[in-house]
Amino acid sequence: MQVLVPGHRYVAHNFEDKNGHGQTIQFIHKEPKGNPTQLETVSDGTTNEELLSILIDRMAFLQNAFPCRENAIVITKLEESLMWLNKRTADRLKRNVEGKQIA
Repeated sequence: MQVLVPGHRYVAHNFEDKNGHGQTIQFIHKEPKGNPTQLETVSDGTTNEELLSILIDRMAFLQNAFPCRENAIVITKLEESLMWLNKRTADRLKRNVEGKQIA
């Protein structure tokens, strides 16, 4: 992994690539706009939740092909991580602070 923009853009190295090429993963990047609590999108991208969903799908595929205890545990932990992120978002929506720079 190479960090291009901390917290927002990365290069994920391809497993068998001998030339050091990779794939860029871009997360949504927001920064304060005028009012310090308001955020505006600087560059669009994916979310932690989306990336976890991809990993869950991949691990489920691998578990189906090559079942083992470790894969099952990984799936459980990824699903738990996704659950906590979704809970955080639901709580922020309930408090009307989602998308704002407020704890």
